[in-house]
Amino acid sequence: MANTLTGVNFTGFTTSAESDQTFQAFSPALNSFLEDKFNLATETELEYVLQLANKAFGTYRNLPAVKKAEFLDAIAEEIMALGDTLIERCTAETALPAARITGERGRTCGQLKMFAQLLRDGWWVDARIDTAQPQRQPLPKSDIRRMLIPFGPIAVFGASNFPLAFSTAGGDTASALAAGCPVVVKAHSSHPGTNELVSSAIIKAAKRTGMPEGVFSSVYLSHADVMKLVQHPVIKAVGFTGSRDVGMRLFNAAVARPEPIPVYAEMSAVNPVILLEGALQTKGEKIAKDLTGSITLGVGQFCTNPGLVLTIENDVSKKFLQLLVNEIASSTPATMLNRNICKAYDEGVKSRQSKAQVLAKASKEANKEKYEAQPVVHTVNAANFLAGKELSEEIFGPASLVVMCKDETELLSVLQSLEGQLTATVHATAADEKTVGPVVDIITQKAGRVIYGGYPTGVEVCHSMQHGGPFPSTTDGRSTSVGTAAIYRFVRPVTFQDFPDHLLPEPLRNDNPLNILRLVDGEWANKKIGS
Repeated sequence: MANTLTGVNFTGFTTSAESDQTFQAFSPALNSFLEDKFNLATETELEYVLQLANKAFGTYRNLPAVKKAEFLDAIAEEIMALGDTLIERCTAETALPAARITGERGRTCGQLKMFAQLLRDGWWVDARIDTAQPQRQPLPKSDIRRMLIPFGPIAVFGASNFPLAFSTAGGDTASALAAGCPVVVKAHSSHPGTNELVSSAIIKAAKRTGMPEGVFSSVYLSHADVMKLVQHPVIKAVGFTGSRDVGMRLFNAAVARPEPIPVYAEMSAVNPVILLEGALQTKGEKIAKDLTGSITLGVGQFCTNPGLVLTIENDVSKKFLQLLVNEIASSTPATMLNRNICKAYDEGVKSRQSKAQVLAKASKEANKEKYEAQPVVHTVNAANFLAGKELSEEIFGPASLVVMCKDETELLSVLQSLEGQLTATVHATAADEKTVGPVVDIITQKAGRVIYGGYPTGVEVCHSMQHGGPFPSTTDGRSTSVGTAAIYRFVRPVTFQDFPDHLLPEPLRNDNPLNILRLVDGEWANKKIGS
């Protein structure tokens, strides 16, 4: 195996002499295993990687922000330098089209560069300075200065549905490295070849920019060894995107440690879309088309897939449902990310059919030899929905459930019954204003991102994005896994009291060498203290 900077390959244990447990990537589109074999890490190898990360933290956390920014920029450059090799391997392992992977590569590199710029700007450390007042009566006031510092080594779990943007060099890795934390990635077994390529790019970037040995590693682990990673005392936080079942197992393991640590797990959401009468009256045809596009986008394998649609039953909504039936019928089955996801989708759809009526499905049947999913929409009345909690559970794939409410009161009751969500969407016009207020009031309490007149799929990577919501959409609704605020998951505040200026971290010094925005004696400024 190779570590991050020497000739031993820690990124995949492909040359490990110790491990005799191997596996291969499976191509769902080809219905066959790909040729390369990958080795699972041994317990000894995992321990070595973790100790390297721990050692690296002492150096990496103290590097100037500009050096860490150069590292992040270099990672983006090295990923792009992989060219078509990365695109071809990723499509083979995931069945996602080349155009989708190309776009995701751009997003991955874009967020790395976004965090690099954040480091250069410096304001994210939230430097707060209250200068001393030695003459204050009845007691003098100390010099008190506060800023954010990194946690320590972070365990990142690669996601199945975003092999680039939420995996090896994805948002969790980018934000943790930006915070000053070394990263150990538990690579996803569905796309190990993709992980190998991206890991090699990160390692090359680390060498290029002089990063400490152990600043990044990725490992393949057996199910039994996953918990050893989470429970190891070197690891100080976890980033995860995946199922509720696995996310909660990681969370429970982390909080049961002698030293509990935070787990930032994005897990489960049905992302309700509320369609009010005015919107359906004026643009029902467009909503039916665009909603179908959102349900089936990426074979429905997005955490923001609109898995629940709410509307009030009347002539307008009945007409809309027929439009939706036509749109869904014209959609086509497509190959899912892996066999297990396809199996779970089929089981979820079958289970729902015993409790809700099939409203619409793609006219073409799915080819199960290619692990395809057939888009389907069910419908149920609000009373039955409220009576069966299982109807509010996520089906990961191109499926949605339309809940027909008899009036506004029932609509609000359904919304109140929902668990925490990543997103909630409302379509309305001026004619719906009376209903919009109460709806928005509820969904703001239920979701991390509230959308008006749009669709939940498509998460913009920017400073103001919130991708995280109340449980069970995430384990910590105060955090986001997308946008620059993601960095705050991996830092903690520290106050320095009455320190000599030269011993303070740079962002807190009087001369403000980084020229960053700071809160000084109650006023935000980037000037030197006393100037």
